[in-house]
Amino acid sequence: MAERISGGGRVDELEAPECAPASKRPARDRIFETARELFYQHGIRAVGVEAIAAEADATKMTLYRNFPSKDELVAEVLRDQEREYWAWWDEVTACCCTDPRAQLEAIFDAFETKACNANVHGCPLSNAAIELHEDNHPAQKVSVDYKRKLHARLIELCRAAGAKDDDLADGLLLLMEGSYMARVTLGPDGPVRAVARSGRALIRLHLDGC
Repeated sequence: MAERISGGGRVDELEAPECAPASKRPARDRIFETARELFYQHGIRAVGVEAIAAEADATKMTLYRNFPSKDELVAEVLRDQEREYWAWWDEVTACCCTDPRAQLEAIFDAFETKACNANVHGCPLSNAAIELHEDNHPAQKVSVDYKRKLHARLIELCRAAGAKDDDLADGLLLLMEGSYMARVTLGPDGPVRAVARSGRALIRLHLDGC
């Protein structure tokens, strides 16, 4: 489906093929999946409801019947991305049984692979927090709450691994956040390739003193 982006970067209109086959999936699913993809690829503020509806082969009226507002649609997309991230976290740490240090190392090994993926454009929840900085925006609350949970999980794992304070968890969180930004600005062949190695070095420094 052809895409038209205005000079200001806003995705205002997507032209549908003349004979596009009707989708058999529910309209809500099509709208949600389309919004998720467009928000991540182009940014939340750059994508209007007209573009989402057109790309999803739906109407604005159908969109608003399923989602009270664009803000609520954004929040729902972010909640889904958060659930996906925790499922990834649980899968990665499950292979290390109950060894918290091994779990930390496994998270950073998998994180590097994830961050270097060709389709990655940073953390969607971090991206949203930067774009939607208003305290009363429903999606901002989702992003901030997620980051607090991530920090809390890292603190819990680091303490269980033997960390005497929260410095290790703080450093690992900063490493994750910085790696996503380095991936966006410098690409998959840049410093993000060292995130697992850097994570292990930080873990050794705090837990082994070397």
